[in-house]
Amino acid sequence: MLNYNSVIKNEINHESVSIKEISPVIKINVRGKKREFLTNIGKNLNMILPTEANTSTTSDKLTAIWLSPDEWMIVSNQVKNKDVNKQELIEMLFNIISKTNLGAVVDVTDQFVQLELKGNDIYEIFAAGCPFNFNEFKEKKGSTTQTVLNNVDVILHNKEENIVNLFVRRSFAEHLSYWIEDCASRL
Repeated sequence: MLNYNSVIKNEINHESVSIKEISPVIKINVRGKKREFLTNIGKNLNMILPTEANTSTTSDKLTAIWLSPDEWMIVSNQVKNKDVNKQELIEMLFNIISKTNLGAVVDVTDQFVQLELKGNDIYEIFAAGCPFNFNEFKEKKGSTTQTVLNNVDVILHNKEENIVNLFVRRSFAEHLSYWIEDCASRL
């Protein structure tokens, strides 16, 4: 059984912003450059990894987020049962990628916390603590970026209009969630 400690116990709601932790969700970092790497990933996941910077691709069960020209984070679109330690996806990727020396597969499920921010003012919160210009980002569903928010490294994924998934390292998640809640209360 995996030990998942939630950073946010309950959904936080303010007038025009809500914040909740999506947990537990499988998160896998994959790296590779070879054509066979991309082919094997595509065949086994039924999705093509994004090759354009700051984009993502989504299937029924998974989302792949571009992190660099040879690195992606694959995230489950479904919450896993906390009492199950079966990780068939990770084992399958390890067998077809790592064991065949096509690339690397690392389970980062426990490393990153996924927060979902919803509301009309989420970009006001981002603007308060982030140097990134969100003008194009918020108009393009599926866009992603790696940036800093309140001096904390984050990965942002534009899921839908006014819905953003934020991935933050677990050690900074509580601090960042308090900061986000404080910003939301001042809007």
